Amino acid sequence: MKLLIDTHVFLWWDSRDGRLGPRTAGMIADPDNETFVSAASVWEIAIKAGLGKLEFSGSPTVAIGLNGFRELDIRAADAELAGALDWDHADPFDRMLVAQAERSSMTLVTADRAVLGYGRAPMMSATI
Repeated sequence: MKLLIDTHVFLWWDSRDGRLGPRTAGMIADPDNETFVSAASVWEIAIKAGLGKLEFSGSPTVAIGLNGFRELDIRAADAELAGALDWDHADPFDRMLVAQAERSSMTLVTADRAVLGYGRAPMMSATI
């Protein structure tokens, strides 16, 4: 299975935060699954850390590799789909993750209720 983890899921995993549910943590840890982190999440972390809204020491890109995850680049078709989603959710990072999951046939792992409620791309709650 291909998993695309939301920014907060990546942060929880990287910091060993206990908010991830056991089923979710097991799926992320399963070597038969591929876990991806979007360039949009790296961008979001960099922006929020720079504004002082998030503490993250080191490089998110390095942390992706150290955690055994794969990077997911943003493609022009992802950006086009993110802008065209029939969804009133305005957060550009969330829109990008939904578009990437949809276009790449990945399951988006998130605890964000607004994202889970979108319903078109395959989703999985991070708290189960």
